[in-house]
Amino acid sequence: MNLYEKLLNNQEKISVVGLGYVGMPIAVAFAKKVNVVGFDLNKCKIEQYKNGIDLTNEVGNDVIKQSTVDFTYDETRLQEAKFHIVAVPTPVNTDKTPDLSPVEGASKILGRNLSKGSIVVYESTVYPGVTEDICIPILENESGLKCGIDFKVGYSPERINPGDKVHKLENIKKIVSGMDEDSLDIISKVYELVIEVGVHKASCIKVAEAAKVVENSQRDINIAFMNELAMVFGRMGIDTKEVVDAMNTKWNAIGFYPGLVGGHCIGVDPYYFIYQAEKLGYHSQIILAGRKINDGMGEYIADIIIKKLILANKVVKKSKVVILGLTFKENCPDTRNSKVNDIIVRLREYGIEPIVVDPQANEDDAKKEYGVYLTDISEVNDADCLVFAVAHKLFKEMKVSNIDSMFKNIKNCEKVIIDVKSMLCKSEIEVAGYSYWRL
Repeated sequence: MNLYEKLLNNQEKISVVGLGYVGMPIAVAFAKKVNVVGFDLNKCKIEQYKNGIDLTNEVGNDVIKQSTVDFTYDETRLQEAKFHIVAVPTPVNTDKTPDLSPVEGASKILGRNLSKGSIVVYESTVYPGVTEDICIPILENESGLKCGIDFKVGYSPERINPGDKVHKLENIKKIVSGMDEDSLDIISKVYELVIEVGVHKASCIKVAEAAKVVENSQRDINIAFMNELAMVFGRMGIDTKEVVDAMNTKWNAIGFYPGLVGGHCIGVDPYYFIYQAEKLGYHSQIILAGRKINDGMGEYIADIIIKKLILANKVVKKSKVVILGLTFKENCPDTRNSKVNDIIVRLREYGIEPIVVDPQANEDDAKKEYGVYLTDISEVNDADCLVFAVAHKLFKEMKVSNIDSMFKNIKNCEKVIIDVKSMLCKSEIEVAGYSYWRL
């Protein structure tokens, strides 16, 4: 009886190391089929999960309450499992080089509690070679076991899209890989328990690692192209959204729009690819250029805000700017690597301390990550400028009367609206006489 069969017969368990936006939904999904130990170092997070509170909003409180995942912050509980999934974040350092400390730390913890006959699958985004060149040696050193003899390793990049209720874990094809045919076979069968649309078997671990960083780099480049167009069209006095909408009538148009590119994937993964390429003597041209454009969009938008304030006869330093949205994407509480913060930082350089409203974001995370104190939208009533930075449902559904109530009692031509996501009805806003700009 192999490990897959033992899991089905409840003779062995799966462990998930790292219970954030990726790990928690995976743990919950597998718990519907087999016994699961969910481990995270964050004691507060574990207690919230145990109390039925979904901090990520990915599966919801009711699902968490009903789940059989055995949540724990005790690393020794990992010894109860034989199939381990590592789903910790892999951010970048301030110099944009990969920060592998989370995945290295997780490997040390897992290595200390690894037993013979185990399979370890990494889901964390890394550049090609990390699993075999960095993670396996750590597992061997900590466990005293030999990879390929006492345990085996695979890689299956996470593809969860935080906040997306359509493209979910079970209906996104899963790339899987293993160090040999036997491990690949078991890993594939295990994931097929929860992935309804099936898996794609990569020929080796490096191919699977590369696929993840490349698919996000591709999206990053496409958005960078649209951002560059937006900046050029802005100089030409042409509405970018109207151009894109017209272009998208063609059958082979890709359908990307300009915007801020943050988060833990698209805004980070290209740097992993660039880093490894440069180690091998190749200096990225297209990918790095795309990153440079996207990383500069926050400052670009902030400068537009200043320009529009001046044109509306405002005293910049005395202007009250309200930013609607802080998370890196709509309808999601995740604030990691949010490029809205770049707008905030740039405005502060002009002497403006913006008010930030985001009903989705966690107040503690906003304070800890960006030094931002969130304000309730009901308290906003004397703004000079509203910046619609994130397309949360609440913001998209706002009527002109709701928007107007947040401004000072001044002429509409002096009320500045910045629509980063082009979520408002342009004609309605302009007919009302507001000073309106959209990316």
